[in-house]
Amino acid sequence: MSGQRSGDPIRVLVVDDQQIMREGLVALLGLVDEVAVVGAVGDGEQAVRAVADLTPEVVLMDLRMPVLDGVEATRRIAERHPATAVLVLTTYADDESIVSALRAGARGYLTKDAGRVEIAAAIRAAAAGQSTFDATVSQRLVAALSRPEPPSRPATRPGGLTGREAEVLGLIGRGLNNAEIAAALFVGEATVKTHINNAFAKIGARNRADAVRYAYRHGLAEPN
Repeated sequence: MSGQRSGDPIRVLVVDDQQIMREGLVALLGLVDEVAVVGAVGDGEQAVRAVADLTPEVVLMDLRMPVLDGVEATRRIAERHPATAVLVLTTYADDESIVSALRAGARGYLTKDAGRVEIAAAIRAAAAGQSTFDATVSQRLVAALSRPEPPSRPATRPGGLTGREAEVLGLIGRGLNNAEIAAALFVGEATVKTHINNAFAKIGARNRADAVRYAYRHGLAEPN
């Protein structure tokens, strides 16, 4: 998905409005061999400009910032620079923040309780086109999944999806892996893989990150 060559460090841009947090993240990531911090900025507008100038593979993005917030910055980066993955790192883990960031195109979502190992793993995953959610965010997504369905849902589904394919995409959007989806639907993993392959073909998804974004943009995984 990016111009990164095998063996090259992952180019990372740090975005946070708190100087001490920016400096701390830069210092922390300096301890990770496979990561190279190419810049650190303090608001979303600066982040959008820096992505154009510095071409990072991954942006480590805060949400609540002056001038331009992290959600809108994520949306602009996803639209203008699709090869750059945005990984949210924020204090906030409420449903609205999570959904807004994912709808904007974020590839992963961590809270600031995450440690160096977890952040480094999430950066590697984001650079490889994979979605990553920390334990707190995953718990909120699963909790949202367990809530009762609303009395009415749209009669039509996007992309020509069947009901089961839309359901599987919704579960992917909420962070479940294939085994968890199989357990939730009381089917085998092979059946889940078939539904995933069919759904991906219909919506043009190349990977689970594409599927997560599609699910949130089309309301398939929106918390009730």
